[in-house]
Amino acid sequence: MYAVVGCSECSALWVVEGRPERSECPQCGTTRQYAKRKQFVTTEDPDHAREVRAAMLAKRQGHEDAFAELDSFAEMDTYVDEVGVDDEEYLEGSGIDADEVAAAGKRVEQGSGGGQSRKDLVVRALRDLDQPTEDDVVGYATDRGVPADYVRDALDKLARRGEVTRSDGTYRLL
Repeated sequence: MYAVVGCSECSALWVVEGRPERSECPQCGTTRQYAKRKQFVTTEDPDHAREVRAAMLAKRQGHEDAFAELDSFAEMDTYVDEVGVDDEEYLEGSGIDADEVAAAGKRVEQGSGGGQSRKDLVVRALRDLDQPTEDDVVGYATDRGVPADYVRDALDKLARRGEVTRSDGTYRLL
């Protein structure tokens, strides 16, 4: 459910999704119980709620006639894909190989460590290796696509946060 609601302090209008317990005005920050907010329209269609809000704003500013000439939000959404350049054309125009970008995106989505983040791989190395040294952890993580500089920085941060200790060159998780 979507509702167009208003602020009693600054008269701002916005669309709220669902039925939250409280809502905050995006303009002045006033927080009120949702049930106490003035609801101008309640609908299941987000486009309808956006259109009602836009019509109310246009009326406030004296632009009702201009607003009436506009297409609906749903129709305007279909135009968005038809204008401008697409991503591939933009990249090629900038001298960047779009195929390489797509391949890099796939590598990121798949992850280099079975869906684990870089930090997770460093922590996993500390768990999996017996008495790991910095070089051991770097080797483990770089074999899984994590840059060596990142591993060293991550080890330093983990030590500063007290998540690992280093004694005689050997790391241990706490």
